[in-house]
Amino acid sequence: MNNTRKAKENDMRKVIAAFNMTVDGNCDHTAGIADEELHQHYTDLLNNAGVILYGRTTYELMQYWQTLIKNPSGEKASDDFAKAIDKIPKIVFSRNLKNTDWESAKIATNPIDEVIDELKQQSGKDIFIGSRSLIIQLMNLNLIDELQLCIQPVIAGNGLQLFDQIKGRTKLKLIKTKSLKSGSTVFYYEPNR
Repeated sequence: MNNTRKAKENDMRKVIAAFNMTVDGNCDHTAGIADEELHQHYTDLLNNAGVILYGRTTYELMQYWQTLIKNPSGEKASDDFAKAIDKIPKIVFSRNLKNTDWESAKIATNPIDEVIDELKQQSGKDIFIGSRSLIIQLMNLNLIDELQLCIQPVIAGNGLQLFDQIKGRTKLKLIKTKSLKSGSTVFYYEPNR
């Protein structure tokens, strides 16, 4: 590989899956700990991202934050997160939605692998994936460049598992960790390819 091509690949936008889960792998949004520090962590991520991709279910859950844009809660971390999620461009993958009802969101018109390829060719900040279904699809297509998994100090016992539909084994390289006061730890991994 020549140096010009290698430099270009290093400059490409990364596809980053950022997600919360419990110690036992449950990724239901009600199973974790949503405190100020966690909201600030994700606010910082969104403020440094170029776009976020959602499936319909997670997108519809995220629409809650539109209410805080219109009627702020008075809690700085929540209100800041609402502003960050409001302004970041969102691409929604859905067969059922006809419109997004959110100015900064659009419905994908191409398959996810084509959208990812197109986004990676554009200049800009990294591409974040915020839905379990999309993370699974992209992991199975080997299109995730980095996983940012916030493991929360909770054992949910049962519920929706993040990685239960992954095909094959993926070894990961730990890049760094970040500890939160709640006891949650964010693990930053790159898939070994």
